[in-house]
Amino acid sequence: MRAPAEHALYARFLRGLAKSPDRAAVRVGTESLTYAHAHELALRWAGALTADAAGPPRAVGVLASKGVTAYVGILAALYAGAAVVPLRPDFPQARTRGMLDAAPLSAVIADAGGGAQLPALLGPDSAVPVLLADSDAALGGGLRRIVPDQRHALAEPRPVGPGDIAYMLFTSGSTGRPKGVPLTHGNTSHYFGLLDERYDFTADDVFSQTFDLNFDCSLFDLFCAWGAGATALVIPAQGYRDLPGFLTEHRVSVWFSTPGAISLARRTGGLAAGSLPSLRWSFFAGEALKCQDAEAWQRAASGSVLENLYGPTEFTVTIAAHRWDPVRSPELGANGIVPIGAVHAGHEHLLLDADDNEAATEGELVISGPQMAPGYLDPDDERGRFVERDSRLWYRTGDRVRRVGGGELAYLGRLDAQVQIQGWRVELAEIDHALGAVEGVGEAVTVDAATDEGTQLVVFYIGQQPVRPVEFARKLSEVLPRGLLPRRYELLDEFPVNANRKIDRKELRNRAGDLLRAGNGRSGNRGD
Repeated sequence: MRAPAEHALYARFLRGLAKSPDRAAVRVGTESLTYAHAHELALRWAGALTADAAGPPRAVGVLASKGVTAYVGILAALYAGAAVVPLRPDFPQARTRGMLDAAPLSAVIADAGGGAQLPALLGPDSAVPVLLADSDAALGGGLRRIVPDQRHALAEPRPVGPGDIAYMLFTSGSTGRPKGVPLTHGNTSHYFGLLDERYDFTADDVFSQTFDLNFDCSLFDLFCAWGAGATALVIPAQGYRDLPGFLTEHRVSVWFSTPGAISLARRTGGLAAGSLPSLRWSFFAGEALKCQDAEAWQRAASGSVLENLYGPTEFTVTIAAHRWDPVRSPELGANGIVPIGAVHAGHEHLLLDADDNEAATEGELVISGPQMAPGYLDPDDERGRFVERDSRLWYRTGDRVRRVGGGELAYLGRLDAQVQIQGWRVELAEIDHALGAVEGVGEAVTVDAATDEGTQLVVFYIGQQPVRPVEFARKLSEVLPRGLLPRRYELLDEFPVNANRKIDRKELRNRAGDLLRAGNGRSGNRGD
């Protein structure tokens, strides 16, 4: 096999194959798939995809739960020179159908569960063929089936250019209709090249694989592990019941998740000092990381280096990083949130004020550089996000940040998380931070809801038992005029999460509106 171009995303798996052919590339429960076996299967499946197509496949959907089919399917799509379109069988069909309509699919790879949904998703007149990994599973709806055959197996992955699309991902839709984001091999090459320089991952590492495969952070899990010849281990739901025991048993050395995993580990008693001794690296992204959570995790994983990673999907997984320091980090952060760090080398960034003028210290983060996606699948979605400025293309993140020295940035919140009530500009992140200091509150989220009386605030929180509203009011009176205090404080067992496992603020807003309408703002857990 000739050496693959270094910019090809699949080159990272081939690098791992050369280092660790007989090591597990991925483990899911009791299933384990070696690099050599995954490579062989992916070449066979990729050969079937290319033999079936009139021309090189453009994009291949992978509709499968986490398992052998999903991981080999990702490789097979890349080996075929196509873009991977990861899809989840447990998504609402209307949402998945919208993704299928947006992405120019040449074929779909599916497990039995995904295959059962395809007749309804694709429709009876669909010309999109299906590679159903389970040979015993039936494919209905008149869909055409691709059958892998060793005679058509590729000898090596098809060549790709830096501008060719490697992945098509869809934003969570938390701020509106999900947008399709194509990421090129050039985007991912720059990204993983920087990670290789920053981290010392080896073939002996075991990476957690916590993210769903349609979430951009899963690329970090897989291609950092595969580039090192290491193992990616899927973390099952039951693994969180005794996280210290699970991570120790499986020798997990690299952890990456949303910060929500810290709250879960705390509630299950998994954050005792020194309880996560196997970890060398701990990464968090996807939501704001609280200083108190970073401190708690660092005490448990005292032998690991902890980093807060930041980045929108449109900038290839993560575009900034801050390495936690127990003294320096809280001083640099805002509202008790860990800084997001410095923007990656090779990129430029600006801060813009409300009038779109460049600001010196605080404003919306706007970035340009080699990790930036070429746009959205639907160009109509690009207005207001991908913008021309100073003769170059920039991406407006919608995130407010502050310069805090040393080239680092502190996260202040989303532009749309700043609400106006009775003429006051209210920072929801500031309220959440203040609520976190109330005894008995593990975590709190404040949302705004429209009522006949105007915009009102509602707080949802997690704790062992209800907290008296007067306790909330006493603390919030330090940051809010009394007339702006939240109307309701609702105790939850857990926060709802969206498709990408982030707190679903849209759902909380809906609940807040229902609560205020049903009770006209009056309950035993009111704040006024």
